[in-house]
Amino acid sequence: MTYQIPPPVPHFVGRRREQALAATAVTEREREREREGERESERDRERDGESRHGESRPLLFALSALGGTGKTELAFLLARTLRPRHPDGVLYVDLDDLRRGGVVEVGDALGDLLGSLGVEPEWLKPSFKARCKQYWAKTDGKSLVIVVDNARYAAEVVPLLPASGDSVVIATSHGPLYDLEDGAAIDLALPPLDPPEATELLRSIAGDARLDAEPEAAERLVRLCCGLPAALHVAGRWIRKHRRSPLPRLIDELTAELHGKGIPMVEVLWDAAYRGLDPEAALLYRMLPSIPGTSFTPEAATAILGRGQVAADRALEELERAGLLDTRDVSGTGDDRKRLPELLRAHSGRRADDSGEEERAEWQLRIVRWLLRQAQRADLYAAGTRMTFADLVEPIPGAPDVPFEDGADGRDGRDGEDEAANTAARKERAFRWLETERHALYACVDLAYARGFDTEAAAFGEPLWTHYLDHPHYADGIEAFRTALAAAQRAGHIPLIVRLRCQLARPLWKQGEFAEAERELAQALSASRSLGESDRYRKLGASVVEFHGMLRSARGDWAAAAADFEASREVHRAIGNEYGVMLQTYRLGEALAELGQLDRAAGLLEEAHTLAARLKRERLTARTGFALGGVLHRLGRGSAAHELYVAALDSARERGADHDEARILDALAVLAEEEGRTAEARGHREVARVIRERNGLVQ
Repeated sequence: MTYQIPPPVPHFVGRRREQALAATAVTEREREREREGERESERDRERDGESRHGESRPLLFALSALGGTGKTELAFLLARTLRPRHPDGVLYVDLDDLRRGGVVEVGDALGDLLGSLGVEPEWLKPSFKARCKQYWAKTDGKSLVIVVDNARYAAEVVPLLPASGDSVVIATSHGPLYDLEDGAAIDLALPPLDPPEATELLRSIAGDARLDAEPEAAERLVRLCCGLPAALHVAGRWIRKHRRSPLPRLIDELTAELHGKGIPMVEVLWDAAYRGLDPEAALLYRMLPSIPGTSFTPEAATAILGRGQVAADRALEELERAGLLDTRDVSGTGDDRKRLPELLRAHSGRRADDSGEEERAEWQLRIVRWLLRQAQRADLYAAGTRMTFADLVEPIPGAPDVPFEDGADGRDGRDGEDEAANTAARKERAFRWLETERHALYACVDLAYARGFDTEAAAFGEPLWTHYLDHPHYADGIEAFRTALAAAQRAGHIPLIVRLRCQLARPLWKQGEFAEAERELAQALSASRSLGESDRYRKLGASVVEFHGMLRSARGDWAAAAADFEASREVHRAIGNEYGVMLQTYRLGEALAELGQLDRAAGLLEEAHTLAARLKRERLTARTGFALGGVLHRLGRGSAAHELYVAALDSARERGADHDEARILDALAVLAEEEGRTAEARGHREVARVIRERNGLVQ
């Protein structure tokens, strides 16, 4: 069972009313569904062809409160309580992790949830409507608990509701979701803690006898915290840190600052905690808002501080002790990730104002260049050596690189031992890092462009392309490639302009924006002709022609696509680029097969298959073999087709490529059925059905 909720916090007080309301609602819902089941006749179930479990909406709790009130922690508590009743999993998605410019691409949230339900990235449907249907298919009949954190509008929550009345959704927001239909949710508006509960929480956190010995001072401190659990946590840790200071004097200082400067009450506590930090910890705290994304790793903190890992570790520990850092890894990445809750992030941003704009720009350039360097290294390991045009970022002083390799010497294992396995491990780590850091990397493009770091903003387009091909988030891809393109234009970097226009065209045509994709490719082709006749630039021009052929393929214009692939192949052949020749031969063979020119297609695909194997390109060896098998099947050469299908199937299973495996099984089933092996055909179709069902698709 998938379970994505973090462990309980050590101190949780109150919210008994809300817990009781939720428990009552769940119990009443279960009783009502039992009564519905008793009223429903067996004949009706057989007639309808489905059980009652898919016929009603899931139970939705809407938790709303100001920041710092503890709504997320209550949502986690409710999810843990409901876990035994919902055996199919407890899922979590934070919409703020997906929010860019105040807007959430809900399709990406659906993608994250589908991934949690076992759907591989290559199976995710591209359009929002198709992804909704995929999500409904995957959640139909399931009994799930889903926590949707930091929603701003009902329109961000409703598409995430599973297609099963046996499920429960817990959505948190800073204010009521007014655009929800009446009766669609059970509203749980959280007020601040009342004074007794706030005092209990403060005492449990501080563990300080002074609070009992000086009840009036303790009461004043509770009033300062306004019943906000976030503020009480900071106050409790602050008291623990200043055990030798008289409590009344500390509170007098806080009250004077509040009245004199008009700072919100919880801000006073955070300011006091900040003033008590060591210089390096205070500097890192001011720097943290400059790290793109909603969370960060210790390596990123080390990089922006620039004083080595030991200094960064000490600073992070100091921030944790002061209560100025949330260390829970709700993302489940397992990389000791840290995050600043919304209110603390805003507070650290105000403290960063004390450093001045020029100093903040230096911090941001440093973290942007460090993240770009790591992305370029991950790109190299994930995609291998390929044509790139951005300069590689040199090592950043005081900022160690992410260890994609094993071993202190940067090599995996002993010389010559298990080289293939070690290469695969590096590749997997690189792909995982790109996916884990995707929010920071996409945000880096915007940050770099806004700051005028055009060289860096444009350079991000290359490693983000590698990530996009494996995890096609279309909205993010379009926005990032457009921004990187604008940066390349400001920098006058023509090769990157050409490359980025091609990269932008692909998600555009995937979203049905064919005319805009055509314009981008036309401008890319025009710009590529101004670059000269070096082999490198001719290769880039051939790539533009290939993209144009792919666009024409997407439109179903196979004759024009074939002409593009043939032209691109001739350029690659002229400059001696064997990989390019192989790839274009494969694409040309597929296009000719679509046009019914089977004999020529078979010859081309056999050529591509042989060359892919010689170049040791495993994925393309399998795919060219499968394509060749399909043509041979159509030519009546079933035995040869079967042999190629089986080899492609073995490769797909070794690579864990579910999408490839399912389509190969379909082809094997057709072949087996034509040859009278009906039991074998049924077996292939059943395995393919299981794969599709696992990935939320209904055949």
